Amino acid sequence: MASQEKVAFITGANKGIGFETARGLGEMGIAVVMASRDEARGKAAADSLRSEGIKRVEALRFDVTKPEEHQVIAKHLEARYGKLDILVNNAGISLDDSDFGATGGFNTTPTVTPEALRQTFETNFFAVVALTQVLLPLIRKAPSGRIVNLSSILGSLTLHSDPNSGIYNKKAFAYDASKTALNAFTVHLAQALHGTKIKVNSAHPGWVKTELGGSAAPLEVSEGGKTSVQLATLPDDGPTGGYFHLGQPLPW
Repeated sequence: MASQEKVAFITGANKGIGFETARGLGEMGIAVVMASRDEARGKAAADSLRSEGIKRVEALRFDVTKPEEHQVIAKHLEARYGKLDILVNNAGISLDDSDFGATGGFNTTPTVTPEALRQTFETNFFAVVALTQVLLPLIRKAPSGRIVNLSSILGSLTLHSDPNSGIYNKKAFAYDASKTALNAFTVHLAQALHGTKIKVNSAHPGWVKTELGGSAAPLEVSEGGKTSVQLATLPDDGPTGGYFHLGQPLPW
């Protein structure tokens, strides 16, 4: 029998934006399942939330790039909760040899290696598609499923091609292209789920002071999960197939 409470599964949840997303959803009374590759760090993150009074939190070791673990997590969620209300595909990497916090420009396209491209796409795109497909039957069992794909404004082809854009001179090709592909997945999956109560959206968290964003980022880590939380808790008349930052649509 499916749990009556809402349940969220968040990848890469032991730190940064994933952790703040877990905190935000947990504060709303949603049961949060925090996935991370490092079991000890995941448990420490869950303990930290419990110390803040968020009791419905569970930490699981999980590597999104290992398909066999997708099946394990699906079986665990089904056995324990019977459904999945919210999937936040947060885990991601950047292997481009560039400084996201740099004030100057950069373009890694002439130098990025095939290995970096493949590894970046494996984590940021292929693994996300595969995991979502495995968990979709559980999301269908929820009254109003929500899927949030952690993208980036760096995935916007419109802004990358605009000389007046703030990201025009900042092009980490492997990372950016993986997020563009992720946005395509959002649009296509949303259309495939047309007529259901499941909503699929891409989130740009903002330029946040994380390991990826760097110390020059204007947003504190505590602000990084706001867009994900918003999209994970959209009302039934909310948008689907969109690309947002703090409720504002972004150009593809």
